[in-house]
Amino acid sequence: MLLTLFAFFAKLFHMILGISTPQNFPPPMKKEEEEAAFSRMKNGDEEARQKLILHNLRLVSHIVRKYYSSSPDQEDLISIGTIGLVKAVDSFNCENGARFATYAARCIQNEILMHFRSRKKHTSEVSINETIDVDRDGNPLSYLDVICDDEDFAEEVQRKLLTERMMKSIDLCLSSRERQIIELRYGLCGKDARTQKEVADLLGISRSYVSRIEKSALQKLKDALH
Repeated sequence: MLLTLFAFFAKLFHMILGISTPQNFPPPMKKEEEEAAFSRMKNGDEEARQKLILHNLRLVSHIVRKYYSSSPDQEDLISIGTIGLVKAVDSFNCENGARFATYAARCIQNEILMHFRSRKKHTSEVSINETIDVDRDGNPLSYLDVICDDEDFAEEVQRKLLTERMMKSIDLCLSSRERQIIELRYGLCGKDARTQKEVADLLGISRSYVSRIEKSALQKLKDALH
């Protein structure tokens, strides 16, 4: 449930920033500018933190398009990868000499890997050599290709607080139909996360109608969280 909830937060984050496609992403920061932003963030500058996230969203899109080009759930994978990017920004140490892009790429890949693990855990044993997708050249992509050992659990308390705030907003701001569709789409309240088509089939309505209701609900939550 937590993973799908975090993906929901990431999608809402993209809406708040007003970006939805790679063409809308701001360009990467220059090395000196990036280092200065990390320095300001270390001193409590939240605006610098948001800037680092925003200017590295293109990396999330690049990884998803490179390794998961055949996946029908690229939008969800970008949302999940954004969670890894936020982890990377909050845990990166400039003093270790590593490049942030390299470190962030590993965190993004690891977050997506955990998503696939979560999806598989109730159906079968997971092999590290199991093919989970193919890359843009048609080559098989296994867990071993994207595995990363670095995991950051420092934000657990912050996440729980954010979860509580979001769940309250869902109860207060959304109609019963909107709440039902958000819960089904993102696996909230003990439900399994479903695609828009699966939700449409379950509720006996069109996929386009599900999409309109979902976008309306996300907009309401965006306004509530401003």
